[in-house]
Amino acid sequence: MKKMLSFVFVGIMIAVLIGFGEDAKGASSIVVGVDSAPITMDPGGSLADMNFSVMANFFDGLLQRRVDGKLYPALAERYEHPDLLTWKFYLKKGVKFQNGKTFTAADVKFTFERLKDPKCCSEFMDLGKQVASADIIDDYTIVLKTVTPDPSFDQNLDIVFMMDKESTEVRDQGKVGLEPIGTGAYKLVEWVKGSYVKMTANEDYWGGVPSIRNVDIRPVTESSTRFAALVSGEVEMISGVPVELYDKLVKNPRIDVVSHPGRRPIFLALGNKPGAPWADMRVRKAMYMAINEEEIIAKVMRGQASPATQLADSAMVGYAKDIKRLPYDPVQAKKLLKEAGYADGFEITLAGPNDRYVQDEKICEAVAKYLAKVGITCKLDVKPKAVFFPEIIAGDKYDFFLLGWLSNTYDYRQNFTFLFYTRGQEKGYGAWNGTSYSDIELDKLFDATDDMVDKEDRRAALEALSRKVMEKIGVIPLHLGLNTYAVQKAAGINFTPRPDRWLVFKDISKK
Repeated sequence: MKKMLSFVFVGIMIAVLIGFGEDAKGASSIVVGVDSAPITMDPGGSLADMNFSVMANFFDGLLQRRVDGKLYPALAERYEHPDLLTWKFYLKKGVKFQNGKTFTAADVKFTFERLKDPKCCSEFMDLGKQVASADIIDDYTIVLKTVTPDPSFDQNLDIVFMMDKESTEVRDQGKVGLEPIGTGAYKLVEWVKGSYVKMTANEDYWGGVPSIRNVDIRPVTESSTRFAALVSGEVEMISGVPVELYDKLVKNPRIDVVSHPGRRPIFLALGNKPGAPWADMRVRKAMYMAINEEEIIAKVMRGQASPATQLADSAMVGYAKDIKRLPYDPVQAKKLLKEAGYADGFEITLAGPNDRYVQDEKICEAVAKYLAKVGITCKLDVKPKAVFFPEIIAGDKYDFFLLGWLSNTYDYRQNFTFLFYTRGQEKGYGAWNGTSYSDIELDKLFDATDDMVDKEDRRAALEALSRKVMEKIGVIPLHLGLNTYAVQKAAGINFTPRPDRWLVFKDISKK
C-alpha cells in the first residue's frame, strides 16, 4: 500500500510539472528542478544558499563571484582600501533598477544601513553592525568605514545585494519579501512559495541580455520525484542528485551527470555549558571517536562525500591541511567515558533538519546508533528546516545538532564569527552558535586577526585558530558532500557548476 501511495504521489507531482513546464522549454528557456526552495524575495532576509542562488538573478552586489569562485567587479567598477577601516567604492554609471530608477550611492548607503534592522535582516546583522558609517562622496562614489578592522570585508560583497532605496522605503516588509526590485539579469514573473519561481530576462541589464530568456525553477524536495521529473523530461536539469539514485542516472544514456567538490562541511555542533557531560574534553573526544564516518559515507552517502577534518574547506583562507580526523575507535571511546565518570553513559538529544542536506535525517539516525554502542542514549529531534533553523538562531534550545555551513566569503573568519564566537558579547557575533558554545581563548585568538593586514600572517593566524578549534573539539566534523547535477542531454545546456551551488542563469546557455 505504501508503495502504491508513493507512485501515486510521484505521478501527481509529474503531472504538476508537466503543466508548469510545457511552455517553458526551448532554446531560450529552461526548466530546473531544485532540491530546496527560496525562503523570501528579500535579499536581506536569509543566509540560505538557495536564497542567495535565486537573489543572484534578480540583484547584483558591488562585487560578484563567477564560476571559478573568484571576485570580479559588478556594481562597483573598482575599490580602494586605504587604511584598516576604510573602503572606498567607485560605482558603475548608467545602471537601472528594474523599476527604471537609477542606481546611485544612496542605494548603497541604504542597503548597508538596512542590514542593521532586525525586523528584516536579522541573519545579516553581524555584517550590518560591522559597518560604522557610509559616507556619500557623490552619486557614484561612497566610503564605507568598518567598526573594527576587517581584512575580509570585501569577501562579503557578492552576497550584499543592492536594493532600490526609494521603492523599498515606501513598501511594507511583506511586499519587499514578495516583490524583488534589483538591478539583476532577470525580473520576477511569478513566485508561489514552495512551488515555483518564474523569471524573465531583464532587457535593460547592464551586463547584457542573457541568452536564456525565461527560467522556471521548481523546488522538488522529494528525491524520487525530482529523479522521475528529470528522467521523464518534464524538467531539463536537477540539482541535488539523490545519492541513492546516482548510479541509475549515470547509466542513463539520455542524462549527463555533472559533479563539483562540495564546500559545505556537514558537522555536529556540541555545546560546552559547565556541568554538562559533554563539557568534559574526554567526553567530547569519546563522542567523536564513537562515530564511524567512513561507514556513513559508504552506506548513507553512497560514496558521494569525503571525510571532513575541520569547519573549513581546502579553498578557504584558514584551512589547515595538517588537521587529521580522530580515528573511529569505540573501544577507546568507552574508556574515555569511564575515565570521565560516565561508564554507564548519559542521555543527550540530537536535533537536525530532515529536508535540508543530503540524507540529513539518516545521518542523524546513524550518529544516534553509533553513540548507543558506547552507552550514550541519543534521542532524535529532527524537523523541517523552516522550524529548525529559527530555533538555532534563537539559541539555547539544543546542546547537540546537525548543521551544514557554506561560507560564501572563502574565509574562516565568517565561519568562526557565526558558529563559534561567544554569544551575548559587545560585537554581537555568534548568530548561528545555537548551542551557545563559549571559549574565551578561541575568541581572543580570533580577535587578534582583526588588524592583520599582511595576508600570509593572517592566513597563518586563521589556520592556527582552526587547529585550536579542532584541538578543543569545538564541533565534530562529518563530511563534505559532492555538488551533483543531472542534465537532459537533448536540452543542450552549457553549464559549469559553481563552488557555492548557486544557479546564476546569465552564466548558463543552450546550444
